[in-house]
Amino acid sequence: MMKLFLLTLTGLAAGASAAVLSLTPDNFAASTEGKTVFLKFFAPWCGHCKSMAADWEKLAGEWADDAVGVIAEVDCTAEGKPLCDANEVKGFPTLKYGDPSDLQDYKGGRTYEPLAKFAKENLVPVCSIKNLALCDDEKKAEIDKFMKMDAAELDGLIAGGEDMIKSAEKTFDDGLAELQATYEKLSADKDKTVTDMKNSGMGLMKAVLASK
Repeated sequence: MMKLFLLTLTGLAAGASAAVLSLTPDNFAASTEGKTVFLKFFAPWCGHCKSMAADWEKLAGEWADDAVGVIAEVDCTAEGKPLCDANEVKGFPTLKYGDPSDLQDYKGGRTYEPLAKFAKENLVPVCSIKNLALCDDEKKAEIDKFMKMDAAELDGLIAGGEDMIKSAEKTFDDGLAELQATYEKLSADKDKTVTDMKNSGMGLMKAVLASK
């Protein structure tokens, strides 16, 4: 029983590493302020998370103490869960990058080589509220416009945008369900026609025709 318990703990720990910075709501701001980040949102039981753990640890080690880039991870089953919820993480592992306050989805490979290449190309200083000097005039004007709004107005705009996203996702899901239903009906109709024609003696007709 003790051996099984230890094996279970080892398996759960495989998705994370003490060598990789672990982010929670308590240390997120201090650890990422003014930085460009590359984050892995994971669950310890996730098989794919365990598979990429060694490569992620290697990459994080190479970027440790970098002046610009931060490579870290967030345990969505523990103290990091609020960060996962705030970033709408729906599967594991989910990788996101960029400005800590405006993370983007990473859709590349999950092994060391593509991860390292992506990090080298993208963990660079970017325009943000903390790095206004890197922003062009258009982006500076946009940031200034939002900075002049009070919290209630910003909350309202954000809520409205999130509602539009949810509506678009629902429309997509409903449309996909209708397509699936149409596909299933067309497939059933096709199969019935094929079966009916074969049962009508068509095969025998072909044999007779071939004998003439």
